[in-house]
Amino acid sequence: MREFSESYLSRTREGMWADSRDALEPLELESRDRSLDVGCGTGELSRVLAAESPGEVIGCDADPDLLGAASERVPVVAGDAGRLPFPDDAFDLVVCQALLINLPEPARAVAEFARVSSDLVAAVEPDNAAVEIDSSVDAEGRLEGRARRAYIDGVDTDVTLGADAREAFEAAGLDVLATRRYDHVRTVEPPYSTGALTAARRKATGEGLADDRATMLSGALTESEYDELRGSWREMGRDVIDQMETREYRREEVVPFFVTVGRMP
Repeated sequence: MREFSESYLSRTREGMWADSRDALEPLELESRDRSLDVGCGTGELSRVLAAESPGEVIGCDADPDLLGAASERVPVVAGDAGRLPFPDDAFDLVVCQALLINLPEPARAVAEFARVSSDLVAAVEPDNAAVEIDSSVDAEGRLEGRARRAYIDGVDTDVTLGADAREAFEAAGLDVLATRRYDHVRTVEPPYSTGALTAARRKATGEGLADDRATMLSGALTESEYDELRGSWREMGRDVIDQMETREYRREEVVPFFVTVGRMP
């Protein structure tokens, strides 16, 4: 399973569920007695579950550093998604967010979710191939699209899973009740946050792209194609910084998430 830092999770999930939680309606949060957030990370979804449901919410993750952050929101337990440290039927809702896309065997995890749930299982998973970017820097959307396609080609898990998570639910014997789309919109505009400024600097140095170099080169991308992409990427990053200095830079990123909900038969 791929690992992520606390800062990465906070940056990519910032503002998620702030505007609309309609996609979570099939989880019937108002009637949940005991919920489990698997792969809870820093606890963003755990916080929503705790706010919307009257019962207890537990966060579970294999990374002790992330659990430290999540523990400020809900009680936490260390554990692996494929072998949860809970007895059968311990919860009436088991849910994960952006977890299955990072697992080599997502169906195995869903089967484990079903084991510890007495009622509902849910997964909130993105389709990273369908991300859309609108930027005041003309080259940004095009270059990020190239980098994303190269990354998807080289990564060894299905980061485009999205609505197809229902296949793992059906394999686990769950009755799929609903699949709802939720668009997570991330906007960068003046005044720029510290995270936005850091992201711009990483583009200008090529540091962000370098983090994914090995994965991108595991696919069809060649060394020379990567070097050409990184050069264009750094130039694009400098354009972003220039526009930030004049407060002209605007960026909107739309990441489609799909909320799949199944019930124990």
